[in-house]
Amino acid sequence: MAELQGMERRAFLTYGVAGLALVAAGSARAEMAGVAAEQGLSPLPGRPAGIAGLEYLARIAKAQALMRQQGLAALIVEPGSSLVYFTGVHWRRSERLTCAIIPAQGGIALVTPFFEEPSVRETLAVPADVRTWLEDENPLAKVAGFLAERGLASAAIGTEETNRYFIIDGLQKALPTVTVKNGAGVVRGCRMIKSASEIALMQYATDITIAAYRHTIARIREGMRHVDVQAIMKDATERLGGRSEFEDALIGESAAYPHGSDKPQIVKAGEIILMDCGCTVDGYQSDVSRTFVFGTPTARQRKVWNDVKGGQQVAFRAARVGVTAGSVDDAVRAYYEKLGYGPGYRLPGLSHRTGHGIGLDGHEPINLVRGEGGVLQPGMCFSNEPGLYIPGEFGVRMEDCFYMTETGPRWFSTPSVSIEQPV
Repeated sequence: MAELQGMERRAFLTYGVAGLALVAAGSARAEMAGVAAEQGLSPLPGRPAGIAGLEYLARIAKAQALMRQQGLAALIVEPGSSLVYFTGVHWRRSERLTCAIIPAQGGIALVTPFFEEPSVRETLAVPADVRTWLEDENPLAKVAGFLAERGLASAAIGTEETNRYFIIDGLQKALPTVTVKNGAGVVRGCRMIKSASEIALMQYATDITIAAYRHTIARIREGMRHVDVQAIMKDATERLGGRSEFEDALIGESAAYPHGSDKPQIVKAGEIILMDCGCTVDGYQSDVSRTFVFGTPTARQRKVWNDVKGGQQVAFRAARVGVTAGSVDDAVRAYYEKLGYGPGYRLPGLSHRTGHGIGLDGHEPINLVRGEGGVLQPGMCFSNEPGLYIPGEFGVRMEDCFYMTETGPRWFSTPSVSIEQPV
């Protein structure tokens, strides 16, 4: 104990070895704060232009064509990513109804509370017949009135698949002759195929996440808590120009559980660190995971890491225009089972889907999962994250997103080179 000085000596006398760990963590956080202050991180250059008004109009026109093909006379969309997609309106869901009505022919309408109209109009990117309702009025009567005026009182009306039930129920009560159907085919038919401008925004968001990873990984120190690592990543992401959506850091055994654990997690030599982070730029998402070891990896850690790298490459090679999304997942599981994992979704192995769609939402249809019959088409975007998890030990996940082109998939981010070089 003679070599312990000042704060370290007092911490040891009071708390023993645990006290030294607290001091180390505090020192690490102080260093982290100092580094952040010294680093002049600024937004990445080359930020793409946002979605232009003409693109919103083209989206509505495509939705209208799909409605006519599918026998729908109109589509109702409440606040959320689909409302943003079709109208540009950024609004929140509440018990007070705001919604867009997109008819299969003609201009759209927007129904919103009277006192919210000025705020809702701030982000409205397309011409719309804005109809307001007062607090003592039934907003679904406004929707019904618009449909009746368009001669759609007895028509089939589509509802965006995440719309709440009170909208469907209220419309059927206000207009009993209407038929409400699932409009997912229309919305998915538009949103699953990304335009060049959407892909550019997702690429920029991914570039920010990769730059933030590079900044963060270089600053991880022994004794840090997982929340300290997350804080560095969040700060870097926002300084680089992204809106941080999530930053998870799973250390040691916690990495064996895909969405983590509430157990205390401290960076120690030889421990796996699994990070899963993403941001948005103009609402468009990035989603990147990296796994590495603080210190020198063991042979077992290296083998599992290399197995996951192989799985990610199998998925990428299997993703071809015209194949089903489920077949990509099948290819990964066949590869892992040959290595002794699984079978199927069992542990130790890959307990979740190989990937998910991504765009304005972090998770969008369709998924790279067993049994998914949706066919891969140019413009679709997916995560590729076939992790391996060993309960009681650790887990490894590498996640990079890709988008489909006529000639096959193209990465948004370059996959990890090795366990020592995750970025």
